Amino acid sequence: MHFKNLMMRMLLLILIHTHAMNLSSQNMYTFTKSSDLSSWRVVSDGVMGGVSKAKLNISDEGSGVFEGLVSLDNNGGFTMIQYNCEIRDVKKYSKIVVQLKGDGKTYQFRIKDQREAYYSYVQSFKTSTENERIELKLSDFKPTFRGRKLHMPHFTEDTIEQVGILIGNKKEEFFKLEINEIFLQ
Repeated sequence: MHFKNLMMRMLLLILIHTHAMNLSSQNMYTFTKSSDLSSWRVVSDGVMGGVSKAKLNISDEGSGVFEGLVSLDNNGGFTMIQYNCEIRDVKKYSKIVVQLKGDGKTYQFRIKDQREAYYSYVQSFKTSTENERIELKLSDFKPTFRGRKLHMPHFTEDTIEQVGILIGNKKEEFFKLEINEIFLQ
């Protein structure tokens, strides 16, 4: 009987903890089989003469698949996906969490507090080839413009109006990133 009571207490604590975690997070985007990708935009170095190619599709499992080829031709070397969002009261969260399966390459997660801002707050992350949970502290996002760090404070804003994922490792490479969910926690 004692063992049964102990197990019930442990189950109750797990449920309370899970519920508390769900209350302390905010979904930014979840990919599903029925996701409408028209709210996402692919931006490549073609805006400056490069020839990198990328696309965003939905896999049979419902993941968002960002894949393509980064080319250094014509002074190129990057491609990214962007999503416009309206997230308010960001200060009550400490990190962005991305559930994904990578390809072993390094990417940048980019946020903008104002969609029209010329700069982004950026943080790099390295992927494995397994399903993983990437956690990026908001306070570690650094302001950058065209790859140059700006002399401004790290991210301390109240809003996030745009998120993006960029690959640009100064080498020609094929890439494939499978994204399941992005949320604040």
